[in-house]
Parts: sequence; C-alpha cells; structure tokens
Amino acid sequence: MATENHVIVELYDLVLTERKDDRFGRVVTTRSNKIDDLIKKAVARRTDLNASTLKASFEILKSIALEELTAGASVEFGLGYYSLGVNGIFIGDHARWDNSQHSLSIQVAPTAELRSMLKKTTVDVRGMASFGTVINSVTDVASGEVNSRITPGGGVNLAGSKIKIAGDLPEVGICLISEATGENFAIPMTSILVNEPSKVSFIVPAALPTNDYKLRIITQFSSSGINLKETRSYTFDYVLSVIA
Repeated sequence: MATENHVIVELYDLVLTERKDDRFGRVVTTRSNKIDDLIKKAVARRTDLNASTLKASFEILKSIALEELTAGASVEFGLGYYSLGVNGIFIGDHARWDNSQHSLSIQVAPTAELRSMLKKTTVDVRGMASFGTVINSVTDVASGEVNSRITPGGGVNLAGSKIKIAGDLPEVGICLISEATGENFAIPMTSILVNEPSKVSFIVPAALPTNDYKLRIITQFSSSGINLKETRSYTFDYVLSVIA
C-alpha cells in the first residue's frame, strides 16, 4: 500500500553569514529503522513473505555486494549506487600506497527511483526548532574525513549551534552509542579540549571498539548565560565508523 511522502523541516540559526535572520533547515528524523524493522513492515504488507527468508536473502545479497565492492566493482544495492574512492595525495608518478596518508572511502549516489521519490515528497516547514541545538558537521582530525568516521585516540571537531556542554546534571556530556549493541561510551569532560557554543573538540577514547556509532550531546546550555533547568539532547544524523 502506497504511503504519502511527507517530511517535517525545522529551522536553525545560520551563524556563518552576516544576516541575523538567515536560517537553514534540517529534516526532523521521525524514527530510526534497521533491517529487522523493514522486514517486519514488509511481512505486514505481504503475509506470504517469511521474515527469516527475507533476512537470510538480504544477508546473502549484502555479503556478495561487499565482496564485489571491495574487489573494485561498482554496485547497485538498495537505494544507491556504491563505488570506491581514494583519499590522500600521491607524490610522483611511482608513488606507493601509505596507510598513514591514504585511505579508501565509499561514494554513494542515489538511484533514479529515489531521486524521483524525493521530487514527490511534500515538506512542512514548522519554524524554528524548539531549542536550536544542532550539530552541522563532525570532522575526524586524524583522517580529515567529515561526517563519516572517528579515530580512537584521535581528535574530533564538532561544528554547530548551541552545542556547548554545560550543566551539572549527571547525564550532561558527549557519548558515542554503538549501533550494534546500543552500548554508550561517554567522553570524559577531561577529554573535551574546546567547549564553545558553536564548536566543541574532544579526544575519542583510545580503546573504542571497531563499530558504527551515533554521536549524542546532552547539555543544559542556554545562550542567555543561565543554564537550563532540564537537559536537551541532540543525536547527530550520520553514522560514524571506527575502522580497524
């Protein structure tokens, strides 16, 4: 059964321009679906489908797609076209690969079907976000990559609005949440090097396991100079990977 394509956009201060009334929009994330959630939805729509068979089929296709991609092939999988890119500069015609200078990255382009769906999606702009806390970018200092990875023992720069970590409630701080297990890894306040309303820098725990993570900040910061009585939290939209 077809569903209406509809998203909600909230507005945030754009601090990079001189105009005080400049705003930028972010789509409100209404829910976070994993493969098991999608399979449940598929079974609900098609009672002739078996959840175990769907999951097994997906895992087989994913494994083959990974093998092909890491063998240099481009792969259409799901809603995107995947291919490999190269990060880093090579000096000279006969330069060699240096793991400290070079890395592979994933390039993703949406399929025509996804682009078509986006054009049909209606947008409701509901004004300024209630608290205005937002992370615009996460930069991994060690690799220079933005919104994609973090390096254990390395630095991370957050840019955004009203992201200063402030307040004395126990939940205040920065944490990394494992996508696989849901475990929270708190960043000690002693590891936060810069703590400003529009910029926060911290050191990633050196023993952080290889995995995918969501980054969350919890703060009582207020631009009025008086901390809020309650905390507000913001979870960054992008998944950040720790690569072995």
